[in-house]
Amino acid sequence: MRSIAVFCGANAGNDPVYAAEATKLGHLMAAQSIRLVFGGGKVGLMGTIADAILAKGGEAVGVIPQSLIEREVAHTGLTEQHVVKTMHERKALMAAKSDAFVAMPGGFGTLDEINEIITWNQLGIIKKPVAFYNVNGFYDKFMEFIADSVREGLVKQEFVNNLIVESDAEVLLRKLTKYTDAVSEDWVDSERI
Repeated sequence: MRSIAVFCGANAGNDPVYAAEATKLGHLMAAQSIRLVFGGGKVGLMGTIADAILAKGGEAVGVIPQSLIEREVAHTGLTEQHVVKTMHERKALMAAKSDAFVAMPGGFGTLDEINEIITWNQLGIIKKPVAFYNVNGFYDKFMEFIADSVREGLVKQEFVNNLIVESDAEVLLRKLTKYTDAVSEDWVDSERI
């Protein structure tokens, strides 16, 4: 496990536990020499996790569309910052630079990004682990929605079985590492993204 893309909010949320857990995850990633790949902003949970990993000597790689540099206030102290033209390019580059994906609490953008990765796995475009960092039960209702979708015959259970849902950062990273040990090194077909 060399790098993890973390999708999370450009807002910090109302509960301080979200920022505290973003900091904890960033510190743990730095301690395990796991590089952060993220949306490139310095605001909200994005900025919190980037600052946390950098404070512990870790690496943070941002990928931000030119149109969002002002809105998401691009982080200027990163190991690498890639400026792309579109959101599609952002997601493709983040996927290419990451060995796994984690959704922290966030809004529509976070859901869009993690669901696209789940879809790419389902279609065989990539084969990389996906996890939900279920801080304070944030994703409980989303997991209920997915379970309802399975019951309604709209989502296959096998694709749900591959998702990691965890509320403890250390356990989350351990499960991601164990998962990647079980799959081949040749995960991404960059021509298909």
